Parts: sequence; structure tokens; C-alpha cells
Amino acid sequence: MDIHVNDDIVMKKAHPCGGNEFTVLRIGMDFRIHCKKCGREVMVPRAKIEKNIKKVFREGEEVDA
Repeated sequence: MDIHVNDDIVMKKAHPCGGNEFTVLRIGMDFRIHCKKCGREVMVPRAKIEKNIKKVFREGEEVDA
């Protein structure tokens, strides 16, 4: 999966606040993502992120997920 820092992603499952749009802050074995609705930062394992991504947006364009 081709995801970069500062990409916006839409997840299949929502954050507890109700938002499902996130910004990628860090990539590695774990991803640090920032919820666009509540501002909370969350560390999520790579396998879980790759399984739950619905769409990826990079600088205004949509990238196949």
C-alpha cells in the first residue's frame, strides 16, 4: 500500500468521536494518525490500518487504496 506522510485517509470504521477522516503523521510498523474531527492522535498497527483504509487523498487527488 502506497501511503505517505500528510496523506488524508478515510477509514471503514469511525473513531469513537464519529469521524472517519484522518491525516497520516508518521509511518512505520505503527502509523500515527490525526483525527480531523476531534484532533486526537492515535497510534495504530500497520496491518490494521492497511486492512481498514477505504480511500487515500494526496494533495487534492484521490489515490487507489
